[in-house]
Amino acid sequence: MTTTDVEAALREVLAVTEERYVANNPRSERRFRQAATVMPGGNTRTSLYYSPFPVTFVAGEGQFLTDLDGHRYVDLLGEYSAGLYGHSDPAVLTAVRKVLDEGLSYGGPNQYEVELAQEITHRFPSVELVRFTNSGTEANLFAIGAARAVTGRSKVLAFESGYHGGVLSFRGEAPLNAPYPYVVCEYNDVPGTLAAIREHRDDLAAVILEPMLGGGGAVPATAEFVRAIREATTRYDVVFILDEVMTSRLAPGGLQERLDVVPDLTTFGKYIGAGFGFGAFGGSRRLMERFDPSVPGSLSHPGTFNNNTVTMAAGLVGLRDVFTPEAARELNARGDRLRDRLNSLFIEYDVAVRATGVGSIMGLHFQRSPIVSGRHIAPAPDKRTLLHLELMLRGFYIARRGYLALPLPVTDTDVASFVDAVADVVATHRRLLR
Repeated sequence: MTTTDVEAALREVLAVTEERYVANNPRSERRFRQAATVMPGGNTRTSLYYSPFPVTFVAGEGQFLTDLDGHRYVDLLGEYSAGLYGHSDPAVLTAVRKVLDEGLSYGGPNQYEVELAQEITHRFPSVELVRFTNSGTEANLFAIGAARAVTGRSKVLAFESGYHGGVLSFRGEAPLNAPYPYVVCEYNDVPGTLAAIREHRDDLAAVILEPMLGGGGAVPATAEFVRAIREATTRYDVVFILDEVMTSRLAPGGLQERLDVVPDLTTFGKYIGAGFGFGAFGGSRRLMERFDPSVPGSLSHPGTFNNNTVTMAAGLVGLRDVFTPEAARELNARGDRLRDRLNSLFIEYDVAVRATGVGSIMGLHFQRSPIVSGRHIAPAPDKRTLLHLELMLRGFYIARRGYLALPLPVTDTDVASFVDAVADVVATHRRLLR
């Protein structure tokens, strides 16, 4: 088949799959149409939209989700890595119920925040002092703000396909980005990045890096790349911010532990809140002590819900009692096994598909060629749509872009069933994926 023939056949197959999906989800479709009358696109979080419409969920338990039409899915998206504990973890629920009885908003310090801070500084040795926020976006904004304030410089070096929050996105055009003067380099490009740091060193406040691109395709940074940035930022007194909002779950001490690198600041979010809004930034005492309000001229860090009792209590129990170092190792080993099985399957069927990532986070891409940066990812929107809808029709929930983040309750049996489902899709549409 020529490329034109494949594209035409793919569109025909996709149209049939979409018809099956629509017929299978009439209640979700009605709810989507209703939502569109009061929210633009029927949506209040862009990443949750996919065509022809997203299903509406009504319940979650363990590793399962149930939608408005009564379909049950194995949740392999895990709330884009924030839902690490699955749905309604018993230990987290117990902690939350206790807080509900104690009271929610005190307008002052509470009994949980110090213990959560201690747990974070224990798990991540580069973090000597930590401050809480309400999201990873806020954490990154405060980390960058701190770097600019402390260094007296203005520029921020970031990387193509990087994502540090809704107003710090480097995946294509981003008109809503915070108006910092950016220097943008290619991910995993050591010579280009070092040259940019040297060129802008006199006005470069910070380098911000995801040690694995999350929303940008689950592309890991090489150890050489990360260490080269650490050495250069140290040499030129530039603040090195490691965005571990997603990746801190990939080892007991995050990817910084696996890469053996010590950043100046680390940002956190997502899963540490155990399902509730959470963010944090922390690092060296030299930088973080600038937020000490007892010292004249300190940096201000407001935020009404920074230490809200529900997040503090749930986050503490989750990090201390549920996502133990051993649990982290086991979950990420399961993810590595899944990735290996998928890649073996794609080779067996001789299709242009590959799985990338580290541990429990991965991305599925429609190509045979290696992926080192976002520039190397083939778009393939129709193939992504086809795989996504076919997997949903088989009872598995992942992101439209091919992103997966395994929750803790997912079992080896769930993983095996997912591999079987992917094999079924690949076998059915093999001629379109070669």
